[in-house]
Amino acid sequence: MKKNSKKIFSLEELKKKILIEKSRGKKIVHCHGVFDLIHVGHIKHFKSAKKNGDILLVSITSDQFVNKGFGRPIFNQSLRAEVISSLECVDAVFINNFQTPINLINLIKPDIYFKGPDYQNVHKDKTKNIIKEIKSIKKIGGKVMFSKDMTFSSSNLINNHYNLHSETQKLFLKNISRKYNIDTISRAIDKIKNLNVLLIGETIIDQYIFGEVLGKSGKEPHLVMQQEKKENYLGGAAAIGNHLSSFCKKIYFSTIIGEEKDFMGFIKKTLRKNIIVNFIYKKDSPTIIKKRFIDKITNNKLLGVYNINEKKLSNKIELTLQKLIKKISKKVDLILISDYGHSLISHKTAKILLSQNKLVCLNAQVNASNTGYHSLRKYKKIDTLIINENELRHEMRDKTSDVVLLAKNLSKIFSIKILVVTRGKNGAFIIKDKLKVIHCPAFANEVVDKVGAGDAMLALISLCLKIKMPEELALFIGSLAGATAVENIGNSKFINKNELLRQIEYLIK
Repeated sequence: MKKNSKKIFSLEELKKKILIEKSRGKKIVHCHGVFDLIHVGHIKHFKSAKKNGDILLVSITSDQFVNKGFGRPIFNQSLRAEVISSLECVDAVFINNFQTPINLINLIKPDIYFKGPDYQNVHKDKTKNIIKEIKSIKKIGGKVMFSKDMTFSSSNLINNHYNLHSETQKLFLKNISRKYNIDTISRAIDKIKNLNVLLIGETIIDQYIFGEVLGKSGKEPHLVMQQEKKENYLGGAAAIGNHLSSFCKKIYFSTIIGEEKDFMGFIKKTLRKNIIVNFIYKKDSPTIIKKRFIDKITNNKLLGVYNINEKKLSNKIELTLQKLIKKISKKVDLILISDYGHSLISHKTAKILLSQNKLVCLNAQVNASNTGYHSLRKYKKIDTLIINENELRHEMRDKTSDVVLLAKNLSKIFSIKILVVTRGKNGAFIIKDKLKVIHCPAFANEVVDKVGAGDAMLALISLCLKIKMPEELALFIGSLAGATAVENIGNSKFINKNELLRQIEYLIK
């Protein structure tokens, strides 16, 4: 390998170089990929590509858009670019800061777009990106070619020869890959697309205020922070709706906001198109805002400030909600309840929800404003409950007993058919019919923010269980959704069907 440091180009430098080479009559060949672990298959691929032209450009996916499971990429974009630039057959390397190479194709207009043989069957690409790439290259008059060299899977090599996963994760993934392949999982998830869902829960605006901590006040014993930016994220049950949106047909969303309709524009703009919303306006109340003050350096939360009116709904508004539930329940396949304990769902409303003869999935959350008051006791005979370990211990008033034993006791008390308990870094487990216990390790590579993890998990597990997916597979998929949530600030990213399938595909290779 021959290293040439001037092979790595910025976008402007690359455009100039390609323009010069084209003016000299040179044919441009373009390869694109992650190239996380360079192996003999990649080298053969690049050499084959170079035979079809004069200048070989290799663009690599930047770190932020690598979607091959947790802990990937193994090597950051700078290292990947450096390794590829050292190959003699490669003339130019570019770190692509777009989600796909389509923008780059349109800018540089290569003569040939060169892909590996595993992309020749375009329908096997879960993201459908290859179809879009082919359309783009043909539109600018270029040609798509596929190599005929032997292929090696980087993900397979990484999963089997790198310590990317713990022994517990390896054993779990080995069991999943032995029982299910990606086509089986994809077909199962595809069954979800015809489901209609009733989602009920509070809409919450998660407001993150980022700044620099200046230190202790000179006059009083409190921290001082200089605010630099503020970001709003759609939280609460509204976030669950967005998680559901790329998987199922329609989501009928009944939710509560303030009577002044504050944040209405933001809520409508952020909710996905297949979510049909019924807003309930609470008198003398704001739309729930949960402000979190964040240290911009560490992303650590310094302080939370909630703006909530937790008084009960008026009889008139509660009756309106109950009529909506009865009406919409006739149109849906399952009911998802996300009860944040802010007075939206009364005992009577809970009873009506559970009497609709539909699969009911519940996430009843304990938080700073409802600790000691919020309880599951208004819910009986729940089909599926998702709860974290702290909430479980709070409900059972027990800090020290074995968590599985507590979960079994909770299942008996509330006649829960399927109980999912999340345990942070210790993963999650599922109990079916108060007896069968299945454990799943945590898959998050880095915990950035725990807000919204339970919501993402509720969304995916509920859908999977409705189509009677095996519990271990449903738990795995739900755990991946939760892991995606905790690796991002707030609800800045929602679960996407194609991206999830891509993660699964690379994890079980």
